[in-house]
Amino acid sequence: MSKHILVTGGTKGIGRAIIERFASEGFDVSTCARSASDLEALEHFFSENFPKQKLFAFQADLSVKDQVLEFAEKVKSTLGIPDVIINNTGVFLPGSIHSEPEGNLEMMIQTNLYSAYYLTRAFTEEMITRKSGYIFSIGSIAGLTAYANGGSYAISKWAMLGFTKCLRQELKDFGIKVTSVLPGATYTASWAGVDIPEERFMKSSDVADSVWSAYNLSPNSVVEEIVIRPQLGDL
Repeated sequence: MSKHILVTGGTKGIGRAIIERFASEGFDVSTCARSASDLEALEHFFSENFPKQKLFAFQADLSVKDQVLEFAEKVKSTLGIPDVIINNTGVFLPGSIHSEPEGNLEMMIQTNLYSAYYLTRAFTEEMITRKSGYIFSIGSIAGLTAYANGGSYAISKWAMLGFTKCLRQELKDFGIKVTSVLPGATYTASWAGVDIPEERFMKSSDVADSVWSAYNLSPNSVVEEIVIRPQLGDL
């Protein structure tokens, strides 16, 4: 029986790279995104490249609690409880705390933090009963170090790191592993239009490979935090 990975925000960037990495190892995949056309493109790619695996792709805006819970229930009824959860959904809007537009904090907390909180809660009871599972939170180095123009995005990522640390402590005695993934500047759509050479960024596939490596440790060990930066340093 194939193992099952759930990746939120799986049509682009790091989420897409993780899907491709795990699917290449025989995993079935559940994912979601806001764009129906992006999901259709992923379904076409998946059927051509991984014809033996199952893909459940669902349109949802995970900044909305009801849509998070609906997605979770659809995953359960379609592919069942995941072996691996990747809380990857996120949005970045630059700005300073004192001057960013009203509503930035609420929008980024709802998208970057609450989506992970509610989705994780939807599956943990079954994981605890099963005594197995792996949960990865895709954070950011902005959750480790203060950056100018980070504003509410950095606040949400610091909160995400705290959420993941608490989750690790709560679930470790049930055979469930929890890891924070804290990438630096990665070449994704978030950086579209910037005048910086692509080679200055990390590759999404490098983040995916790091997640895959952490997943493959023995049951005796867990990588609690993965910090990855561009070779030449932060941008």
